Amino acid sequence: MCGIAAIFAYHQDAPPVNRASLTAMHDSLAPRGPDGEGLWFAPEGRVAFAHRRLSIIDLSDSGAQPMASADGALQIVFNGEIYNYRELRKELIAGGAVFVSDSDTEVLLHLYARKGPAMVDALRGMFAFAIWDERRKGLFLARDPYGIKPLYFADDGKTIRVASQVKALLAGGHIDTAPAPAGHAGFFLFGYVPEPHTLYRGIEALPSGGSLWIDTSGRGTPRQWFDLTAELAEASAAPFDREVLNEALRDSVRHHLIADVPVGVFLSAGRDSATLVALASEIKGASLQTVTLGFDEYRGTADDEVPLAEEIARAYGTQHTTRHINAGDFRSNAAHLFAAMDQPSIDGVNTYFVSKATHEAGLKVALSGLGGDELFGGYQNFGQIPKLVGSLSPFRLLPGLGQLLRWAGAPVIGRMTSPKYAGLIEYGARYGDAYLLRRALFMPWELPSIMDPDLAREGLKDLDIRTRLRDTAAPLKTARAKLTALESAWYMRNQLLRDSDWAGMAHSLEIRVPLVDVALLRAVAPMLNGPHPPAKADMAASPAQALPAHILNRPKTGFSIPVRDWLGGGSLEGTSEDTSHRGLRGWAQHLYGRFAA
Repeated sequence: MCGIAAIFAYHQDAPPVNRASLTAMHDSLAPRGPDGEGLWFAPEGRVAFAHRRLSIIDLSDSGAQPMASADGALQIVFNGEIYNYRELRKELIAGGAVFVSDSDTEVLLHLYARKGPAMVDALRGMFAFAIWDERRKGLFLARDPYGIKPLYFADDGKTIRVASQVKALLAGGHIDTAPAPAGHAGFFLFGYVPEPHTLYRGIEALPSGGSLWIDTSGRGTPRQWFDLTAELAEASAAPFDREVLNEALRDSVRHHLIADVPVGVFLSAGRDSATLVALASEIKGASLQTVTLGFDEYRGTADDEVPLAEEIARAYGTQHTTRHINAGDFRSNAAHLFAAMDQPSIDGVNTYFVSKATHEAGLKVALSGLGGDELFGGYQNFGQIPKLVGSLSPFRLLPGLGQLLRWAGAPVIGRMTSPKYAGLIEYGARYGDAYLLRRALFMPWELPSIMDPDLAREGLKDLDIRTRLRDTAAPLKTARAKLTALESAWYMRNQLLRDSDWAGMAHSLEIRVPLVDVALLRAVAPMLNGPHPPAKADMAASPAQALPAHILNRPKTGFSIPVRDWLGGGSLEGTSEDTSHRGLRGWAQHLYGRFAA
């Protein structure tokens, strides 16, 4: 896990790489890699790389970056982990490749030399990287299928700048910082900025599962080499198979434990993290370390997850650490937290503090149960949205009625209850619309009243959010597959995974997500299209040593954090479906004020 940056002056009229600009980007990324750093400038001055290293695989200097191929024709900077690098390395050696390190980074260099951009199809892991190809005089960028690792770029038509964080690009200067309407509108819709947008007109994200080629003729169009909806749509329907599911889960955990440093687990009272602890303990034994975060305000209440988490740790014999925090901890860390938050997000506070506790426990890597709800139907949306769509689907035949009712009722309904109810008929009849109705912080018709009206209208037009949500769900045949695609491609990708990156990297901690894995998805996808898709209980039944019965049968509960209390307001629960909608709206406006200032 690392931080990367690159500058490529690709146009003949572009000035040479500005060393001060790259150095500023490099310095901004320092928390992502405290174990090493490196800069590389091409002799002709047209391209340069920067790297900050958090050493996880091959801790020796031979794994340092930027890394060059033996003949000097390729240079790479890489952020992430390739979990199947050992298998790939064996194949490459069998084909004649000669390695000088044990790193997954060098595997990427050899793989590109052999396969070119098609290399991405062979990779299992989380990654964002840039490869300079001296022979073709071009820059190749790629990002993992789910977008676990971020990669942003700014292209002014002559020079492209690339970095792991938006704030690193801003630190380097030469960026168009005019507001990007879609990014601002998207934040108020969801509480996160949906990719490929950012808050800035001059910066965009390389799409998840995308790659990009830039050479002296200019920047090409990103190639979408992995598409989650297509992956689900192309999977043949199959009945539930417990043996296939159990082996796929074990295989993913096994791969995500590959490291040359100890790997711990974030442990809450939920079934996702408990399952990971149980499976990881089968592999690691008594050496497995676990970390739980508690809140002083919740001691002795139903919201306190600590007692159950500690019970799970005892059941599996882990080396366990519990850390409690309170309002004082929040206040003393607030400046660092907001500085680390790369883009505004209403989530991430809990991940920030559990990452801090895990770092203080001496760990560089931790597994998270993120992704379990999306793949195994843990959210209330998996039950509520199909019911909503089923009951309101006749209104598809009267498309204007819902809009008329919303227009007439919104002013009154908004004063009495959630403004969302005004859009029930208009938005409840289709999966994409119903998902927006359930997940949105503010509905589209509210945006002109809470932000600059012109910015809101232009942003909504650029986002075209209802079309994009429809395209995520419509090609899929089952309700379960539709909801898995929507939750994974929107909430998980744009908020949960992004928050895990910035919050973990704020403490030089690599967060791995075994339940967000393409090999696991491909094993489960046929079942999602079948008559009996696997549920959370099926996932939780996979360990050889069963979870405690009251954990195994525990219903989904909303994780809560007392942020609003810490800010001096009323109660604000966390970002689960059981949260205070009004509280989250206030938190969003608070964050927006910080970022838009």
